[in-house]
Amino acid sequence: MLKIINIGMNHETAPIELRERLASESDNTLKALVSMREIDVVKEGLFLSTCNRVEALFITEEVEEARKSVVSFMCKLGGIRAEEFLTCLYVLEDMDAVKHIFNVASSLDSMVLGEPQILGQIKEAYAQATNQKTSGVILNRLMHRAFHVAKRVRSETDICGAAVSISYAAVELAKKIFHVLEGKKILLIGAGEMAELAARHLLSNGVGSVMVANRTFDRAVEVAERFNALPVSFDEIGAQLFDVDIVITSTASPEYVITRSQVKKSLRKRRNRPIFFIDIAVPRDVQPEVNDLNNVYLYDIDDLKGVIELNMAQRQEAAVKAGRIVEEEVVKFEKWLKTLAVVPTIISLRNKAESIIRAEFVKSNSALGELTPVQYEAIETLTRSIVEKMLNDPIVFLKGKAGRSTLNTYLDLTTKLFNLNDLDALPQGEELMRKKVR
Repeated sequence: MLKIINIGMNHETAPIELRERLASESDNTLKALVSMREIDVVKEGLFLSTCNRVEALFITEEVEEARKSVVSFMCKLGGIRAEEFLTCLYVLEDMDAVKHIFNVASSLDSMVLGEPQILGQIKEAYAQATNQKTSGVILNRLMHRAFHVAKRVRSETDICGAAVSISYAAVELAKKIFHVLEGKKILLIGAGEMAELAARHLLSNGVGSVMVANRTFDRAVEVAERFNALPVSFDEIGAQLFDVDIVITSTASPEYVITRSQVKKSLRKRRNRPIFFIDIAVPRDVQPEVNDLNNVYLYDIDDLKGVIELNMAQRQEAAVKAGRIVEEEVVKFEKWLKTLAVVPTIISLRNKAESIIRAEFVKSNSALGELTPVQYEAIETLTRSIVEKMLNDPIVFLKGKAGRSTLNTYLDLTTKLFNLNDLDALPQGEELMRKKVR
């Protein structure tokens, strides 16, 4: 019996030092697929490699032999000792493996619940498996159902609708203040990682231009190059407040970099256009009293964390509904998987019927005489319609027994009743019949 197996490790089971050894080389996925293709007992295979997880998903009839072979090539791929590797692995079978891949695709198993990148990474892994011809009937169906589940989770829940990182929260707040970000100008003060990330997210949301200020001007130039931005000196910050819309600060200054008086002065020339401050520095860069001014919006890191905590709670609520969707789809996939055992008998039944149709057309040659294409098509349609209706009840009955302990008994009985083991003895008359059509 074919089994679905998933062998992997993720951010919860293995340290990054171990995960990156399997994900460090750009062609590791290709090497993994080639290795799986060369393992005789692996019928189908897919390899997923991201910064947070490495997984081999495969179909086999020989679970132990396949598992050992897959673990072996994964160890070689990362240059990892087996004893070190095995302690970090999870091995999932059948519906547990199906549920897992549905959870992964839906971002229910991610470090950041609801993050959108993982679905694209899974689609890329599947595309590579398809290109390397390691994916077959079962994995094709499984992956397409995984994509369907992810789509349902995103459309039917709010799991992706709320920011859960400092940078995403900053963007979400900026959208609430400005409604649209296209054409807005950013001033980035300092070179903190979170501030840079926030700037990147704002740019991806249509912000028009970026300026970078730093105490060390060389560092400002270096950071500005990453954003195709304009470097400015620290002394120019006050002047830039006249023109920018969003200020992101992340310095190590023990004193305020932006004061209430500076901002108040800029408001006269801004003609009360709103300005948004995202202060990610600890200690704070922007004097808290700035927030008392009209059309000025100041959020420090505690404000952003509060937004994140609220949004994470919303995502956790959405995850409960998403989990129900996953469970529902697992049941549907299991039902489909069980019908695979019935498929060969159904195919044989249809082939038997097709052979009988052809043979009977041959026998009726002399009685039918010369037929026009229209007449032939009418007779063929009538004949096939009768056969389809006769076969429908047995086929529906067999599908209904899929997954039950009595299935093999009914399959054997069907084979004997319709003599499906003797298809080769039937004459093939289609070509002869076609020659009679004018």
